[in-house]
Amino acid sequence: MNLIQAIIMGLMQGLTEFLPVSSSGHLVLSSSLYKYFTNKDFVSGGNEEIVFDIILHVGTLLAVCLFFKDDIIRITKAFINACIKRDFSDAEAKLAAFILIGTVFTVLVAFPLKIISESLINLPYIVGIFIFLTGCILYLGEWAAEKKKTKTDKVDLKTAIIIGIAQGIASIPGISRSGSTISTGIFLGLDRVACARYSFLLSLPIIIGASIFYPILEVDLHEFLNFNWLAFAVGFVVSFISGYFCIKYFLQFLGKHSMKVFAYYCWIAGAFMFVFFKFFA
Repeated sequence: MNLIQAIIMGLMQGLTEFLPVSSSGHLVLSSSLYKYFTNKDFVSGGNEEIVFDIILHVGTLLAVCLFFKDDIIRITKAFINACIKRDFSDAEAKLAAFILIGTVFTVLVAFPLKIISESLINLPYIVGIFIFLTGCILYLGEWAAEKKKTKTDKVDLKTAIIIGIAQGIASIPGISRSGSTISTGIFLGLDRVACARYSFLLSLPIIIGASIFYPILEVDLHEFLNFNWLAFAVGFVVSFISGYFCIKYFLQFLGKHSMKVFAYYCWIAGAFMFVFFKFFA
């Protein structure tokens, strides 16, 4: 891996983690195209590729923490006070509890899919099918938004559980995490901006958990020492900066526009990946 490759992957992660087009699917697309046109490995493969992907996700995690720092501080304080007083009537305390509950259901769904998700890294044409499916999810979400006359910005227990399940399914490369969680929220009556805010906050525990436990459980010290940490650092910085500005402008976009344009994009990108890597690569 060289620095140019790390910059490309970091930029791809930062832009696609929050846009509803599947960051994991686009990382597979980028690396697969690179391998095809240069006959070189984008990364060495195996645990290095997975850990590099985690590092990029930590970069976008930091972007979420910085952008929503006031929300995170307020929600955390409310949750701690609620635990002390054993009173979860406060709306922010409830939101924190729902994020934790949603995370539990995410893990219950995502963990059994772990082996399948990792195997798809080397099957870009299959990932293309899932990106195409993401487009269908986005389109149906917008169709539901047009049909619903009343919308709310409040998350309840049922909504938290279902969105958590949707996030777990999105562990499959090509299924957009933000797209599936936002569209699911829209189906359940949340407005777009509230869906996006909850989706981004819901991503925090699962990314933190993956970034801590996967390296500890799956990677030994010898492998860590052989990783290209300079490239990892560059990818991290690029994913953080691009991710921060992506959140800012995507929320502004959702306040005024629908996500159908992303559905069209996913259909085109997914169809291209399937046809190119199935019949030409």
